[in-house]
Amino acid sequence: MALTLVNKVAALLENVRIEQSLFTLPFAYLGMVLASHGVPTLHNFLWITVAMVAARTYGMNMNRLVDYKYDVINPTTMDRPMVQGRLGFREVVAINAAAIGVLLLAAWQLNPLCVTLFPIAVVILTFFTFLKRFTWAYNFTIGVSGSGAPMGAWFGVTGQLAWEPVVLGLAVLFWMSGFDIMRDCQSVEFDLAHGLKSVPESFGVPTALVLSALCHVVVVALLAALGMRLALSWPYWTGLTLAAALLAYEHFLVKPDNLSRINVAFFNVNVIMSIGFFLFAFGSLYI
Repeated sequence: MALTLVNKVAALLENVRIEQSLFTLPFAYLGMVLASHGVPTLHNFLWITVAMVAARTYGMNMNRLVDYKYDVINPTTMDRPMVQGRLGFREVVAINAAAIGVLLLAAWQLNPLCVTLFPIAVVILTFFTFLKRFTWAYNFTIGVSGSGAPMGAWFGVTGQLAWEPVVLGLAVLFWMSGFDIMRDCQSVEFDLAHGLKSVPESFGVPTALVLSALCHVVVVALLAALGMRLALSWPYWTGLTLAAALLAYEHFLVKPDNLSRINVAFFNVNVIMSIGFFLFAFGSLYI
């Protein structure tokens, strides 16, 4: 019984790609510490973390449920737990029902604004994955779903709407959209064969890589605007310079005629960038 439970938990963590939380969680924490002007209260830290984990669990599981019929025939997704039968359809639905309940509880523990925004978050996390069937803009809806992390964390601290978290959220939107466009360059043939839409499928791989790079130029511009708006000190600008260099390196790794290093660019470089930028930005609050 204990072994079965451990296996199920392991399959769940794999299903939601828990390691990819390292992409957006640092930006969620960045929104939290900037809104707190330093270290947040333990209450806010705990409930913002719970909210982020619940939201990501729900969103990733929705993707797996909606795309199941494609995952079972796509060579790049046949190792997913649901495809292999290690997680059942009903189990994932039940986990998602629990995740929604936990997300609502976290919002209620934070402040009334978070409760008010809760339905919007659920709608975005529920329906973004369907858009791959209808529009190439699907790659940008991935960014929209991720942009809620820093904005939600900021609102969780202050309980008030403001422009600064929107700028940070837009930076995350273009950051995630840029690397999702790059990642979908691997799936052009499958998408064409099954009527799925993406920027690479609609405009071709060379154009998609240019658009991906432009997205990341916008990211740097937005983060620079945020730093100036908040009058952040030199560690923030050092971190932004290093982040820009890493994003440039990510695009250096991937060429239209050589996509073999996309996974390195997608995971390794982005993880280093998000964690490193958070640490430098956090340090700027004290120097």
